[in-house]
Amino acid sequence: MHHFDEIYGLAADRHGGPHALEDKLSKPKSAKELGALSEDRWLSTITKCIFQAGFNWKVIEAKWDGFEAAFDGFDVGRCAFMDDEKFDALLQDTRIVRNGTKIATVRDNAAFLMELRTEGGVGKVLGGWPSTDYVGLLDMLAKRGSRLGGASAQYAMRFAGRDSFILSRDVTARLIAEGVIDKPATSKKAMAAVQDAFNTWMHQSGRSLTEISRVLAMSL
Repeated sequence: MHHFDEIYGLAADRHGGPHALEDKLSKPKSAKELGALSEDRWLSTITKCIFQAGFNWKVIEAKWDGFEAAFDGFDVGRCAFMDDEKFDALLQDTRIVRNGTKIATVRDNAAFLMELRTEGGVGKVLGGWPSTDYVGLLDMLAKRGSRLGGASAQYAMRFAGRDSFILSRDVTARLIAEGVIDKPATSKKAMAAVQDAFNTWMHQSGRSLTEISRVLAMSL
């Protein structure tokens, strides 16, 4: 496995040098900023990523104001206690994508976020989870959330602004090239190997998971 500086050098060479590369990197929000993010914004972000999965992202983005209105601004209480009448109305609501399975996740994930109130709140739990155990956070989301396995949770955490890596095609290709994994990571063993690699690169560089993930993607 190469030192992070070497991978950074590859990415810089492909993207116009270090200064140009730095302009393309973003830093995650602080734990304090994430702690201040309201429950409805967490639910909104999570829902958008679930609906985007396997669908044209531009269509979801174009309809998003309609989603916000249809789901009452993603008010967690209202969504968690959505009754059958409301659910049936959403199935006929042309402002949104009328996928019953995904609509149900809004109710389920709102209930999940309410459960997190007893653990300090969603901002504290998701925002304060150690980056050195990011795969532990993904595992928790997959088990306790609804349709938050795989890439949906990874994108939701990135779009919410928390420190994260996304195992995109390019990031996966770099991890394979580095000998970290030999195919896309799906098993717990493979995910643990990915976390160990990111932890090593964080230690070497002092950078966040978010920055390292982007550098890996741009190194190819």
